Amino acid sequence: MTVKSSISLTDEQHAFAKTLVEAGRYASLSAVLQRGIDLLQQRTDAEELETMALRELLSRRRKGEFVSGERMDERLVGLIADKRRVHGF
Repeated sequence: MTVKSSISLTDEQHAFAKTLVEAGRYASLSAVLQRGIDLLQQRTDAEELETMALRELLSRRRKGEFVSGERMDERLVGLIADKRRVHGF
């Protein structure tokens, strides 16, 4: 089902959308706007999934072992040394 809606675009937005239609990339200005909204929805969904994944990771980390600053420094020094060995530094 489609719904007719009145929208306002800046001159630049209208010119860009019109260029896409004239180039044959989209059938109409409506198609350009529909695609833009689809892409925005996909991006929003991806951001929400990423946020949920980060919250889950933080939750798991909070329940896990605490690593002191000193121990973390030791780990980082070890990681750097490993990378230097691998790359011949």
